[in-house]
This record gives sequence, structure tokens and C-alpha cells, in this order.
Amino acid sequence: MSDYGGDDRDDRDDHDDTGADYEPADYEFDENEPEDFIEPEQPEEDGYAIMNGDGQPVQNGEGNGVTGDPSAGASKGKVMLQQREKKVPSDQRTTTPYMTKYERARVLGTRALQISMNAPILVDLEGETDPLQIALKELNQKKIPLIIRRYLPDGWYEDWTCEELL
Repeated sequence: MSDYGGDDRDDRDDHDDTGADYEPADYEFDENEPEDFIEPEQPEEDGYAIMNGDGQPVQNGEGNGVTGDPSAGASKGKVMLQQREKKVPSDQRTTTPYMTKYERARVLGTRALQISMNAPILVDLEGETDPLQIALKELNQKKIPLIIRRYLPDGWYEDWTCEELL
């Protein structure tokens, strides 16, 4: 008797090393089935691809619009808004003009990584070699070329440059 239950068998053709049953999948290929590596043509309306509810492009003649529901004929032709349409204009921003400690940490880490990978340095080094110290110097002089994107609860977002934040 084995530790896995059942009887001891010498023929291990249908078992793997762990004792679990293994049966190879039988799959017949259909020549009408699309290939995985072929990307379908994406129809565009006014520069935007039409997407269904799963985020997949809608094929011509599918007619299920944005919701993915074939019975939703009323939604045919609607286009899912892309991220850039949800941007709050700079003169209507509502969030605080102060950089949070989390944004500061992310900006310094990102800029230090860029500097360590030989990105151009935007301040005088004065003998400094540590990428984090160089990033701190750039932040103090407000010369970091990064933009902070703050997402709002309603799905819109605000973009702030590091120069604008205090």
C-alpha cells in the first residue's frame, strides 16, 4: 500500500512523480480557428478604438457596442473614453499644491534610478557621486523633469510638474 492510497502498481504510465494522475489533453485543431499571435484589425472612430466591456476591440458586425451585451443595440456606436479625456485642466485643479511624502519618495527614487542609469544631470555636481543625493539636489532646485499624476475618486486625474509643487 502506498502513502497516496490505493494499491502499489509498477506501471507508472498514467502517473507522474508525485503520484497524481496525468492525462494529456486531446485537442483537435480547427483550420477556421484564429491564430493567437495574429492581432485583429481595430476599427477606429475619430481616432479612438471601439472597445467592448472586456476591453477587447469590437469586430466589424459584432454590434454589441461598449457593454458586450448583444441585446444592447442602443449602445452601438458609443466609444469608451480614453484616459486623456479625463484630465482636469490646469486652471481647474482642486488638489493641494504640496508634494506629499509618498510623492517625494517616488520622485526621488525614480530620478535616482534614472541618474544611476546615466540620465543627464540637470544641476552642478560639485563632486557629488551618489544618485540619491544628486536627485535631492535636483528636487531642491526644482529641476526634476517628472510629472506627478493624481487620480481623483471620480476617475479624473490632475497632472502636476515637480516645479509646481512646493
